[in-house]
Amino acid sequence: MSTSTTPTPPPVPAASTSASTPARTDKAQYAVAGGLVVGGGYVLYDASTLAPAFSDQPVQPDALPFLVGAALVLLGVLLAVATRRGDLPSAEEGEDVDLTLPSDWATVAKLVGVFVLNIVLIDWLGWAITGALLFAGAAWVVGSRRIGLNLVIGAVLSVGTWYGFYVGLGVPIPAGILDGVL
Repeated sequence: MSTSTTPTPPPVPAASTSASTPARTDKAQYAVAGGLVVGGGYVLYDASTLAPAFSDQPVQPDALPFLVGAALVLLGVLLAVATRRGDLPSAEEGEDVDLTLPSDWATVAKLVGVFVLNIVLIDWLGWAITGALLFAGAAWVVGSRRIGLNLVIGAVLSVGTWYGFYVGLGVPIPAGILDGVL
């Protein structure tokens, strides 16, 4: 007595319930896409107003702005298409980020204070000093308690960037009270 078994077909999935539950639309993505298109359009317009350069140059100065403007417009359109298709960004899952905690506005206010202090003092003290204070102050605000080391690192970075901009690029940065020393 032989029994034959016939394979049973897989179950047919039920009709999708997507018609009854509306798809979530991220309107912020449309805003970013619109901003990219508008920004890219402005870059393209601005590039079209540039005066022609020397005729012997194979690549004119307006080539890069045209490339950047076109890329911004293209990225804006692609983002809008992806958003229309239902592509949603995923939440940050960094190991050091707890998204359930509220923002630390005290830290933000302290950082703003350090930046404002830098803006107020830069003409008088100069970049070499205020850059060091900016680095050390920002490091202190975010938790570093090695103030001396932070000042030394900040001084090396600020003096290096001062020379890089002033001597290397020819961009004058305030020397402040160190005018003639640097």
